[in-house]
Amino acid sequence: MSSNKKYWKSVEELNENSSIVEALRNNEFVEPIPTDEFLSDKDSLSSSSTTRRDFLKYVGFSTAAATLAACEGPVHKSIPYVLQPEQIIPGVADYFATTMFDGFDFANVLVKSREGRPIKIENNTIAGAKFTANARVHASVLSLYDSMRLKVTKVGQKDASWKEADSKIKASLAEAKAKGGQVVLLTNTLASPSTEKLIAEFIAQNPTAKHVVYDAVSESAALDAFEAVYGERALVDYDFSKANTIVSIDADFLGDWQGGGFDSGYAQGRIPQKGKMSKHYQFEANMTLSGAAADKRVPMTVANQKLALVKIYNIVTGASVGLGKVANEEEVVKAAQQLKAAGSKGLLVSGIQDKNAQLLVLAINQALSSEAFSTVGTRQIRKGSDAKVTQLLADMSAGSVHTLIMSGVNPVYTLAGGKAFAEALKKVKLSVAFSLKEDETASLTNIAVPAPHYLESWNDLMLTKGTYSLVQPTIRPLFSSKQFQEGLLSWTGNSASYYDYIKANSAAYLNGLTWNKAVHDGVVAGVVSAAAGGSADYSAAANALAQSKPANGFELVLYTKTGMGDGQQANNPWLQEFPDPITRVSWDNYITVSKADADKKGLVNEIVANGGLNGSYATVKVGDTSITAPVIVQPGQAVGTIGLALGYGKKAALKEEMQVGVNAYALYNNFNNVQSATLTKADGEHEFACVQSQRTLMGRGDVIKETTLTVFTAKFDEPEVWNPTPMVSLDHKEVAATSVDLWESFDRSVGHHFNLSIDLNACTGCGACVIACHAENNVPVVGKSEVRRSRDMHWLRIDRYYSSEETFAQDNEKKESFNGLFGEKGSLGGFGQMENPSDNPQVVFQPVMCQHCNHAPCETVCPVAATSHGRQGQNQMAYNRCVGTRYCANNCPYKVRRFNWFLYSNNEEFDFHMNDDLGRMVVNPDVNVRSRGVMEKCSMCIQKTQLTILTAKREGREVGVEEFQTACSSACTTGAMVFGDVNNKESKVAKLAEDNRMYHLLESVGTKPNVFYHVKVRNT
Repeated sequence: MSSNKKYWKSVEELNENSSIVEALRNNEFVEPIPTDEFLSDKDSLSSSSTTRRDFLKYVGFSTAAATLAACEGPVHKSIPYVLQPEQIIPGVADYFATTMFDGFDFANVLVKSREGRPIKIENNTIAGAKFTANARVHASVLSLYDSMRLKVTKVGQKDASWKEADSKIKASLAEAKAKGGQVVLLTNTLASPSTEKLIAEFIAQNPTAKHVVYDAVSESAALDAFEAVYGERALVDYDFSKANTIVSIDADFLGDWQGGGFDSGYAQGRIPQKGKMSKHYQFEANMTLSGAAADKRVPMTVANQKLALVKIYNIVTGASVGLGKVANEEEVVKAAQQLKAAGSKGLLVSGIQDKNAQLLVLAINQALSSEAFSTVGTRQIRKGSDAKVTQLLADMSAGSVHTLIMSGVNPVYTLAGGKAFAEALKKVKLSVAFSLKEDETASLTNIAVPAPHYLESWNDLMLTKGTYSLVQPTIRPLFSSKQFQEGLLSWTGNSASYYDYIKANSAAYLNGLTWNKAVHDGVVAGVVSAAAGGSADYSAAANALAQSKPANGFELVLYTKTGMGDGQQANNPWLQEFPDPITRVSWDNYITVSKADADKKGLVNEIVANGGLNGSYATVKVGDTSITAPVIVQPGQAVGTIGLALGYGKKAALKEEMQVGVNAYALYNNFNNVQSATLTKADGEHEFACVQSQRTLMGRGDVIKETTLTVFTAKFDEPEVWNPTPMVSLDHKEVAATSVDLWESFDRSVGHHFNLSIDLNACTGCGACVIACHAENNVPVVGKSEVRRSRDMHWLRIDRYYSSEETFAQDNEKKESFNGLFGEKGSLGGFGQMENPSDNPQVVFQPVMCQHCNHAPCETVCPVAATSHGRQGQNQMAYNRCVGTRYCANNCPYKVRRFNWFLYSNNEEFDFHMNDDLGRMVVNPDVNVRSRGVMEKCSMCIQKTQLTILTAKREGREVGVEEFQTACSSACTTGAMVFGDVNNKESKVAKLAEDNRMYHLLESVGTKPNVFYHVKVRNT
């Protein structure tokens, strides 16, 4: 018997006059099938005679897929292959070895590609690949998909073809040759043998041409000094692993000093082995990553640093340059004496932009016969000449430059005289820019040519002398781009492709390897001899430096931030939202001021009711140029100095959200990062996006455990002295917290069990792990406003702690001496005082992610069992079950769970990479993009661990001892993060788990985490 009962899907259907109901009845799909993106536009599609059967056969698109358009979650429109490329297997990643170099950052990398899309950067670990990826290199894959890139060639600011532009350039070159007009190639440092050969051929055909190399952030002083002594324009590739005593004078070698990349060697000496570790002195003005890692940090103005360098020169070499008493004399003399005693195991480095200072660096290391200082395999990554750039600007202003062709530079933005350069451009008959963006310079040139991203290009590089690296494309060019080298080939009448040119030129560098093998490996290590030894008038340099005088007013020290660098990737939201390791501020640059100077000027920082950080504005004036910027009161800033980061304040070719900060290059006079400046308070209050309001450890000794090398060595077999286990009460008896369980434990010795080890001695706070986590796990960018509301979505954070006293040990002593609530030693007032950092605090970085507790408090409070524990030790999230109660976040003692307040993908309120089709190409298909209203957190990269297991199973073998990796562990170049299977007793992580220095965060809580840390040891 049939039923006449009516069923309805919604209340709306009861309204017979509803237009929506009528549309639903007559249309199979709520939204049109997205055919316009792959079958021309709608007009041409409507005129097509293609049948429905042929259409479906052509695109292989199931009608069921279209119904996804009605789902709440983000939808990624995709078309299966008609003819599958032989080298691509859907669902299986390909890895391509290549090399990244943009004139500032460089690394030997592997590029993970899925279905033809580069989606992640990994470190190339093959022998000879010595340069690893920093945070900016990891983020560079997102810059490939920048929707603001220059897409077509422009002639006179109008779209044109490369053929049209090429003919105009050739005509201009011919005219310059006939009339004797000057032709200039202005490029960043190229470090490419093939490109430099091409330029030489170009100049040979154009006798009036010259090549000027311009680095936005200059290392010209060090280059000039090395060239004067060794006859080669290069930089020393220091090996910090060979130094037992390190003295740094204003050189942030864990940051961007001379290109960076020294952190791996440095960390090797910082992990205590058999009672030994390196000793590190840091004399600096700004608080830097290197200063944070130092055993002894001395805040000092740059003028005093120069005098200190002369003092050290006198002591190490036995010279007697006339010099009075220097600031911080005791610390300077002690550092010099220990450096001299270390001999060949000593190393001195300096970032002072003064040729005389850099000559003394060479003299001191020569006198020490330092093993860490070697002229074999010098760095070729900086070749700029300040003098030649200054001369070029003068020539352009005089109207004597006929044709100017630029590649990889943006002088209108990066030159202190950017406005003068823009005016001088008008006097050049033909100006050409090869640029990724229509930036401040390219927008003013006669011809702007879109340059390809390095992931779309062929090239070769020699980052260090004797090491040959290849750059290969991992995707077809997304736009109608042309490489600068292709232009050079055209202008020299060479019909070969640049690929063929490189291949033909590579024979001299392959060291017996085949071309295919070199492309596969990405790098070829050769044999090279040391630069010819030399000398200079070191005494004259020391005497000149000894005459250094203090600045009038403040010393402004310009620097590059860990996230932004020189500003080339300013439109990269991953980097904009990356919290600075020192200040923990994102989406801004700012003036850093010492507490003493801030009090004098009435400058303040305050935490407001919603937890956000607010700060005063100040105006800094150098010469006739003034900049008003917000102020951060920075512990450790040398009194009398202020800091300001380069790389911000860009406007051209940037999304509005990324147009933040001020352009500090305007103050970068004469390419010197130190300027005499005045500072005055300005009106207004700035709202910072700061992710860490707490500024001290405040005596929380069970979060950061540390000891001295002396205690560690003397009591190595008594770890309870320096790594005490917290005690709890059980049956009215004091017992170790680790011996008490709230729940019965199951057997975890069967199968894999994953642990992550983090060594606080090796962590430099560089943040490469943070960006790698973003890329691997599709972590959304939420923007400045949301970060300010404490809604940042980082799955991995790097906490930074300052000491309240001079050392953390003194913090603990102060806390232990509290007596009662009130009075001088009362805990109420005492803890309040400890919130204020020392004027020169000790610093410690601590990466914190989900601790994947075996007895996880989040799991017991979830009302829908959305979070549960896996057999392999991972705390898992079932996003479909999560209803967003946030009980788990409230119950987590580590505060690592993030609530997804909004849908960050396909939401015009969040105009970042997940809001445009191009930017979403970076999304990892192995990890879903989370919708609004769920908790998300570190998954310990379960997709990676399962892939490793399945790969080994498919290949019929056991998983390799160190084969398991997470995004953060593989990105960590210092060895601070080690991931693996603790049930494999041969694994490194299993051995680290038994180390005396091992401890867990908040062990007294009894959560039994699968992430553990190692006590920080200081060589004081």
